[in-house]
Amino acid sequence: MKPGSKAIVVISLVCRLTAAIILLQTLFFKFTGAEESIYIFSKIGLEPAGRYGTGLIELVAAVLLLFRCHAWIGALLAAGVMAGAIFSHLTVLGIVVKGDGGLLFALAVTVMLCSLVVLFLQRRQIPILSRFIHSRA
Repeated sequence: MKPGSKAIVVISLVCRLTAAIILLQTLFFKFTGAEESIYIFSKIGLEPAGRYGTGLIELVAAVLLLFRCHAWIGALLAAGVMAGAIFSHLTVLGIVVKGDGGLLFALAVTVMLCSLVVLFLQRRQIPILSRFIHSRA
């Protein structure tokens, strides 16, 4: 598929919206101090600063994902935060947190995968990669 083709644009849009919606939906729980959020961040030793800081980064990432020209920055931020979330699940929290059936872990993996797809599709817009790609062409 060629860069800018209709299929690429649709795939990018679906991934950007999916990641942004998940990130925005989980903000409510972080910012309102939901029991699960407090439990998670207490367990990893980052309550409350980590909860608010992560929420702020996720908010910025979600907003940037909504704008195609800045989506790669949002995807990079989201992938970074999700790497931390996935690592925390695998090392401290476990896949299932407070009987959620692994939902939070699955959402983190979904956001990570969507972010990686956006980064790949928009790699020519990333300044350091763009220079490398154009110098090899």
